[in-house]
Amino acid sequence: MKVLLTGASSGIGKDMAKILNRKGYNLVLVSRDEEKLNNVKKELEKEKKENKIEIISMDLSDEYNCKKLCDQVKDIDILINNAGFGDCGSFLKTDLEKEIKMIKTNIIAYHILMKEYLKQMKEKNSGKILNVASIAGFMPGPLMATYYATKNYVVKLSEAVREELKKEKSNIQISILCPGPVETNFNKVANVKFKIREAKSFDVAEYAIRKMEKGKFYIVPGLDVKLAKIGAKIFPNNLVAKTTYMVQKRKIYGK
Repeated sequence: MKVLLTGASSGIGKDMAKILNRKGYNLVLVSRDEEKLNNVKKELEKEKKENKIEIISMDLSDEYNCKKLCDQVKDIDILINNAGFGDCGSFLKTDLEKEIKMIKTNIIAYHILMKEYLKQMKEKNSGKILNVASIAGFMPGPLMATYYATKNYVVKLSEAVREELKKEKSNIQISILCPGPVETNFNKVANVKFKIREAKSFDVAEYAIRKMEKGKFYIVPGLDVKLAKIGAKIFPNNLVAKTTYMVQKRKIYGK
């Protein structure tokens, strides 16, 4: 089986690549960083030489590149939309250009790849799509407003498309991974150091692949994160926003 995995050069994406490689999948790995991608490929080939591993260095914040990728890579069985990054701070103080690039990477790239590969999957009425979202996708996120908003988009789009596929009695499966804080390079890019417990990237990746293969839609690793998802659903948005603000302030400023 053939998997297209974006954001594959580090963090959860790299760990997913390791796990999928061990399971015998053929991989198409996409990231902006060609050097890191090459290192990942070498590492995977040392472990299991019989799998086919292709790497594509590409910036998915460019809409043209997203469409080019869909034209270049065909006949995949699984799409894992994982590329993305965040930023933190007051909305009035965060950098606009960085936020625009975040929106293009976290939303537009996901949207294009999901739509185009769904069209291909519909022709054979099979395939899986795993969109990497976040627990942030279920709540407002003061002090990380844009990032939380992008993950809200991913969650709601996935929920809607899943329902459409169910009504069509389609065999195509949609899943969303919604972790809490994870030990990855995300923190460095987002200019944040978490003051709360972070999950291990490999553990999250392993859990995500296992649940995706079983057909799970909401993939939420960790009891504390599951409770946060429930709380975001049952409590009023203004209370969730206040609570999130306090949590964000503590993890950003340590107080």
